[in-house]
Amino acid sequence: MIKLVLTDMDGTFLNNNGDFNREHYKDVKKIMKEKGVVFAPVTGKQCERVEELFGDDADDLWILGDSATRIKHNGVFVYESLLSNKLGLEIIRLLEEISLEHTIIACTRNGAVIKENIPKEEAAIVRTSYAQVIQVPDFNEITDDFVKITIHDPLFRCMETKEKLSLFFESAYIVASEAAWIDIANANVHKGTTVAHLQRLLNITPEETMAFGDGYNDLELMARATYSFAVRNAVQELKDAANFITRSNEEDAVMKTIIQILSIQDNNY
Repeated sequence: MIKLVLTDMDGTFLNNNGDFNREHYKDVKKIMKEKGVVFAPVTGKQCERVEELFGDDADDLWILGDSATRIKHNGVFVYESLLSNKLGLEIIRLLEEISLEHTIIACTRNGAVIKENIPKEEAAIVRTSYAQVIQVPDFNEITDDFVKITIHDPLFRCMETKEKLSLFFESAYIVASEAAWIDIANANVHKGTTVAHLQRLLNITPEETMAFGDGYNDLELMARATYSFAVRNAVQELKDAANFITRSNEEDAVMKTIIQILSIQDNNY
């Protein structure tokens, strides 16, 4: 019996315009409520940005946001794991030595911090995933610990950049979700570990869990759900890791699959 549905957002739940079929979601929300199923976005997006996207429908969500370093429910953070300020600034210094052409997004509890001099088009990309954005002349102004650090590279060199960060592989979790994006979180903190925390919190097992993803940063997510689905547009490694393949993100794959599976689930099972 499915009790928990987890989904990545970009490239999975969201279409290529960064949105979703809101009319269809009403049907999905209704059947999940009838079946007593918890819905949890698991995403690199800032928790507040997920709340913006769902609007009034965000109230009942369990949001595993900021690259799953935080869990937010009904406006309250119930879990977080932070990178120390010292370690975060060391990583940022190396990232700036590697290249000044990629965009560094340094996330703290106060919001996503970016440099004042980044191109307007890059700032616009940042705002698609972050509701609270702060611009500074120098990252050394940051005195708080980091929720995470993210890199967007318009030149698609993130796979190579990740390898240049090998000095920090033991002290931080570093994943290139695709060629344009890298996420850096506290050591051993990723979608899999945070989902496991949520499952313990809700007393739900992997056998009672359905999950959807598309990228390399969803590999650990697949391992936490017996009903693991890669969308058709997913990278091959994720398709190999998932137990099932479904439609693409452009075909409302997540919502259609939820309805199909839950429609045959007996409430009294």
